[in-house]
Amino acid sequence: MILAAKTDIGRVRTENQDRFRIRELGDGVGAAVVCDGMGGTNGGGLAGEIAANAVYERICLSWREGMEPRAVKNLLVSAVTAANTLVYEKSRDCEENRGMGTTCVAAIIHNGTVSVASVGDSRAYILDGSGIRQITTDHTVVEYLKSRGMNDESKLAGMKNVITRAVGVEPQIEVDYFEFEAEKGSVLLICTDGLTNYCSDETLYRMVYKSPLESAAEELVKISNDGGGKDNITVVLAAI
Repeated sequence: MILAAKTDIGRVRTENQDRFRIRELGDGVGAAVVCDGMGGTNGGGLAGEIAANAVYERICLSWREGMEPRAVKNLLVSAVTAANTLVYEKSRDCEENRGMGTTCVAAIIHNGTVSVASVGDSRAYILDGSGIRQITTDHTVVEYLKSRGMNDESKLAGMKNVITRAVGVEPQIEVDYFEFEAEKGSVLLICTDGLTNYCSDETLYRMVYKSPLESAAEELVKISNDGGGKDNITVVLAAI
């Protein structure tokens, strides 16, 4: 298992509210968590920190070799659900934290199977010999309206970053879950929108697939900054 990650404040923001955690859990097993805090001065960084730590710690404490697929799903979904409760309760502690929240993508790669839990608009992709495919679904107003048949880009442009679901904003959260078999040699990419706002699928594939992961992560951050760097940028890569 090869894991690599890079986070950067970007060229405009005064604080990096992105958080990530990665760890090799055993032979052929790895875990990754990426969070993109929101709330500006109202605790976006705190929300991301709480959620990333909560999900990561639960995965590390609960993972067991040979876990059945249903148990892996329960682990990831319950970890994100618990993080939602922690962030929400913390947001109620003081007025300055009200409304804080975070996206979250959590993944476990285990013996060729990729299991992913997701809330928000941070993304997970799989890159293999057939190309690049987005695994997660963006929880945004734009995606919701597109699902209802609206495809007028001029009307959708101003709502690109408005998310419809985030960890910690409401007392309950619905968590998306995805599971699939990945071919040997493929790469799992998890990132915040500070990357995907500047890198097309074609760029992601060209820079990552069959490239050294550490240098690929560095280069993707550079491309995003060179393109404007208006948001925090985080990328996590896992070779399968």
